[in-house]
Amino acid sequence: MDNVPLHGEILAVPERVIVAPAVGVFRPLDSAEGADTVIAAGQAIGVVEGPGASTPVRSPFPGAIIGMLARAGERVREGQPVAWLRVT
Repeated sequence: MDNVPLHGEILAVPERVIVAPAVGVFRPLDSAEGADTVIAAGQAIGVVEGPGASTPVRSPFPGAIIGMLARAGERVREGQPVAWLRVT
């Protein structure tokens, strides 16, 4: 009974979002701006430039970028989706 997944634990949806790790201005990397760009888990797709620091935006999942949800120069808040990803 311990190995039975809980309701909602398994996602059959192949899409995920990548979220901003901090508050600031979003700057995508040139290498991540094209649709269908394949990225690895942990790979940076951009940075959030905040007061006194730049924080990389990293994907927790491997996959292909479907599209960017935040534009270059857009102010984002922590946890805001910035890219849409189809996991592999």
